[in-house]
Amino acid sequence: MAYPIKSINAYNRAIMLDNERKKNKYAVLLGDSKSILQNISSDSVDLVITSPPYSDQRKQTYGGIKAEEYVDWFMPIASELQRVLKPTGTFILNIKEKVINGERSTYVIELILEMRKQGWLWTEEFIWNKKNCYPGKWPNRFRDSWERLLQFNKSRHFYMDQDAVKVPIGDWAKTRLSNLSDTDRIRDNAKNNSGFGKNVSNWIGREMVYPTNVLTLATECYNKNHSAAFPQDIPEWFIKLFTKEHDTILDPFLGSGTTMLVAEKLNRSCIGIDIVPEYVEMTKERLSDIGLIYNEEEGCYEPVIY
Repeated sequence: MAYPIKSINAYNRAIMLDNERKKNKYAVLLGDSKSILQNISSDSVDLVITSPPYSDQRKQTYGGIKAEEYVDWFMPIASELQRVLKPTGTFILNIKEKVINGERSTYVIELILEMRKQGWLWTEEFIWNKKNCYPGKWPNRFRDSWERLLQFNKSRHFYMDQDAVKVPIGDWAKTRLSNLSDTDRIRDNAKNNSGFGKNVSNWIGREMVYPTNVLTLATECYNKNHSAAFPQDIPEWFIKLFTKEHDTILDPFLGSGTTMLVAEKLNRSCIGIDIVPEYVEMTKERLSDIGLIYNEEEGCYEPVIY
């Protein structure tokens, strides 16, 4: 059974009342995102991260959306996401084109262009490199081993904590930095006259460095009963990068609840929406399993307070 609309309104009030107490809330809502999003407060979400059904996929669970209809289907949802997202917030969209009649569909490119017309800034594109992608063989292409993670913002001035996702510098530094040339100790301009340059000696003594925009992660996920769940590492990486503790995360296509569990693990609040009753119940069970209780009055889960 779907939660009554008053649940999300109660959740909105609870979030505002508990901001000073830093008490996180977790709302799991059953229904169509386009409708439910209309009841979420404007400028209230710090990060939207989601993986919607791709074109003509997940037909048994989400019905499937034809490629030629995808942009028209998604844009009203994008409009609501734009409204609920804070000016300093970020929207991460996990999506990938399919192959139709032997060539790549253009619906993702068309979606990006329409979102820019709607006022979104297409700030960055991250690549999820699947290190254990599904094997296969096709007559005119190789197997897919990557997916897009598109970053959109409402403003150029968005919150970002790059230090939160630093990675070890790697073994290359041991040999590369042990015997520096004179050129390595100055800002050496690129030989192609691009204007870029580097000073290799700046890396001496560093143990951690900033990552690239390619995330190499396995496709394994916690729950095997969802048709296309993504691994916990994806929401975890972006939640660390684009939010602070007690910020609010939104996943309008929650699926088996991975984003919500990661938000709880990282001490953030979260709203999750899904149209499939089985997935909503699955998420509620997972929240109960980690010790959260449902507050009938506020319409959300919360930690037990002793």
